[in-house]
Amino acid sequence: MIYLLRHGETVWNTVGRFQGRKDSPLTKRGIEQADRMGKLLSREISGREREFEGYVSPLGRAKETAARITKIVPLTFAEEPRLTEVSVGSWDGMTLYEIGVEYPDALNGSDAFDWFFRSPNGESFDQACKRASSWLSEVSAPTVAISHGLASRLLRGVYLGLSKREMLELPVPQSGFYRLDDGKSELVDLQSAKFSR
Repeated sequence: MIYLLRHGETVWNTVGRFQGRKDSPLTKRGIEQADRMGKLLSREISGREREFEGYVSPLGRAKETAARITKIVPLTFAEEPRLTEVSVGSWDGMTLYEIGVEYPDALNGSDAFDWFFRSPNGESFDQACKRASSWLSEVSAPTVAISHGLASRLLRGVYLGLSKREMLELPVPQSGFYRLDDGKSELVDLQSAKFSR
């Protein structure tokens, strides 16, 4: 069983800036989201915390989220580079508008999802999926993992055996997280928590 969390909202999330391997801090809302995820996670694994291993992307926004969660749930998180966000190379830190201005033909024919892998020096879809698959293959105990938007899509997509398009269209909320268990993925959020045990 894996609980897969995305970091809380960041300053760059609010302005549509793709962070990739660069970083920006959590907003006030992002801190509140991290705290809510901690409470939801506590409700899910209360009394079983010692059974769980914790892993977090080495990027600041994920570690900041982990620090908030550990104030509520007694977990220890080890840094795991394979959970880091997909890099779009020289486009890291840019908005779609800025990419369109600086690389005018690069986004021709792209849509809201497939532009991620058009950067001339970014991580390829296959490379990112291989990284996700490598990590998933080594998970051998109940696990809590904190990652990122695009990386989370690929982790869930690889786990579920989805096509590239299906993976890239997966939602990536910051107000809940996903429980990956027995080949299925289930969203745990404030609404679903009302119906859980």
